[in-house]
Amino acid sequence: MEDIDKVVINFDGDQMVLMNLVLGLLMFGVALNLRLDDFKYIGRHKRLVGIGLSSQLLLLPILTIILIWVFSPPFSVALGMILIACCPGGNISNYFVHRSKGNTALSITLTSIVTIAAVVLTPISFYLWSSLIGKPADLDQSIHVEFAKMLSIMLQLILIPIGVGMYINHKLPKIQAAIEKPMKVLSLILLIGIIVFAVKDNMDIVLNHLDRIFILVLCHNGLAYLLGYHWARAFRTAEGDRRAIALETGIQNGGLGLILIFNYFEGLGGMALVAAWWGIWDIISGFVLSSVWNRKSPSISG
Repeated sequence: MEDIDKVVINFDGDQMVLMNLVLGLLMFGVALNLRLDDFKYIGRHKRLVGIGLSSQLLLLPILTIILIWVFSPPFSVALGMILIACCPGGNISNYFVHRSKGNTALSITLTSIVTIAAVVLTPISFYLWSSLIGKPADLDQSIHVEFAKMLSIMLQLILIPIGVGMYINHKLPKIQAAIEKPMKVLSLILLIGIIVFAVKDNMDIVLNHLDRIFILVLCHNGLAYLLGYHWARAFRTAEGDRRAIALETGIQNGGLGLILIFNYFEGLGGMALVAAWWGIWDIISGFVLSSVWNRKSPSISG
C-alpha cells in the first residue's frame, strides 16, 4: 500500500450536508436543459446516439482499465480514475460542443440519456470495472464496493433534483426560461466551488501528491477526447458529430465524483485528488479544445 492510499480528506457532518445540497443544485441545473423533445432525437438518429453512448459508457471505461494496467497507479488513484470514467457528463459539455460548432442536439441528447441513466449505471459500471483491479492486501478492509449503498446515494443526490428540474422544464416553461441561463452560470461556479471547498483545508495533501495525479489525469482526459473523436470518425460521421462525441467522452462530472467519494468512500485521498483535478482540468481542456475548433465551421449532420 502506498502513502496516497492512506490519505483521507475529512469533512464534518455540516460540510457534507452543504456539499450534497450544492450537488443537488448542480443536477437541478442540468435537468433544466433536459427536454422531453430531446429524446425524439434518438428515434431520428439511432446510429449517432449509439456511437456516442458506446464511446462514453463502454470504450472510456475500457481505456481507463488499460491506462491503469500501463501506469500501475496506487490503488486509490485507480479507483478514482474508474469512478470518473463511470460518472455522467454535465451541461458544461453541451456548452463546449456549441462553442466548438459541433452537433449540439446530439450532445444534449447524450447528456440527457447518460445523466438520467447514471442513477443506476454509475454504481453498476463502477462495481463491474473496479472488480478488474486487485486491492492491496494491507489496505483497510472497509474500502470496498457496496452496490446497494452506492445506488442509494445516487438516488438521493441525483433523482430528486433531476425530477424537480425536468418537471419545471416541462410544466412551468416561464419559470424555466427565467432561470435557465442564470443556472448555467451558477452551475459552473458551484462546480468550481465544490472542488475548492474539497481541497481548501487539505492543501498540504494536495501539494504533496498532485504531481502524481497531474500527468495521469492529463493523459486520461486527452486520450478520452481522441477516443471519442476517432471512434466517431471510424463510422464516417460528420465533423460536427465527431466533435460532440469527443467532448461528451472527455468531459465527466468531477463534482459528482467528489460527492460520491465523500459520501461513500469516506474521502479516500487518491480518489478525491483524481476527481478534484479532473473537474478542474476538463474545464481547461474543454475550453482550449473548443477554442481551436471554433475557428473552423464543420458540416453538421442531422
